[in-house]
Amino acid sequence: MSIHPVLAVIPARGGSRGLPDKNIAVLAGLPLIAHSIRLSKLCAEIAKCVISTDSAQIAAVARDCGGDVPFMRPAALARDDTPMWPVLRHALVEMELCDRVRYGSVLLLSPTSPGRLPEDVTNAIRLLNEDGHAVGVVAASKPPFNPRWVCIEMPADGYMRQSFPDGHNYVRRQDVPPVYRVNGALYLWRRDHVATSETPQYFEAPHRMLEIPESRAIDIDSVNDLRLAELILREGLVRLPWL
Repeated sequence: MSIHPVLAVIPARGGSRGLPDKNIAVLAGLPLIAHSIRLSKLCAEIAKCVISTDSAQIAAVARDCGGDVPFMRPAALARDDTPMWPVLRHALVEMELCDRVRYGSVLLLSPTSPGRLPEDVTNAIRLLNEDGHAVGVVAASKPPFNPRWVCIEMPADGYMRQSFPDGHNYVRRQDVPPVYRVNGALYLWRRDHVATSETPQYFEAPHRMLEIPESRAIDIDSVNDLRLAELILREGLVRLPWL
C-alpha cells in the first residue's frame, strides 16, 4: 500500500516545565516551532503539515510563521503524562475528516529537534516506500560513547559491574559493535499502523532505522540545550537551509 500522501504532524503542547514555552523559544532568531514549519515547506514529499497544540499562544505563533493549525488539541491529550501516540492518532483522524483524504503515512516532526534536514525526510520516506514489510522508520545516531564499552552499574555490594553482559568480550574500544540511539529527529509510520496500533511497537513491529549524524541530533529540553544549539548554529557546525 502506498505511503503517499504524507501527513506531517508538529506536536507542540503548551505548559512545558523544563524550559517554559520551549516550543516557541527563540533559536537563531526564530521561534523553535518555525524551524520545523520551514523544514516541512522544503520537503516536496509532504502533502500537508499541521500543528497539533492545545495552546492559543503557540497556535498564534505557528500561524505567524506560516504554519497550519486546523484544529486545537483536546486538553485530555495535552497532559504532562500524555504519550505521543494518541496525539498522532487524533491528528490523523481530524485531518482525514477535514480533508476527506486517506493519508498513506504520518511523519512526526518534533519542534525540539531542529537539526533535521530535508534530505532526512526524503531518505526516511524512501526507506519506508522501498520496504513493504516495515511499518515505520525511526531516526537514530551513534552517541559519542559506546554503552557496551563504558556503561557500568553499581549494585548493592558497592562494586561496579558492566551494564552489558557481553562487555567483557571486548578489550579495545575499536572492536565493540556500534550502538545507535533513537534521537527524536523524526519518525515516520504507515497510516494503518498509526490507526490500528495502541503503541508504536518499535521492536514488536518491523521498523527501519534512518541514521543521521550525531552532530545534528539536537534535542532541546532545557535552557542549556537551547544555549548549546544556539552556539552550534552560530559557529556553523550545523547549517540549516532555511536560515
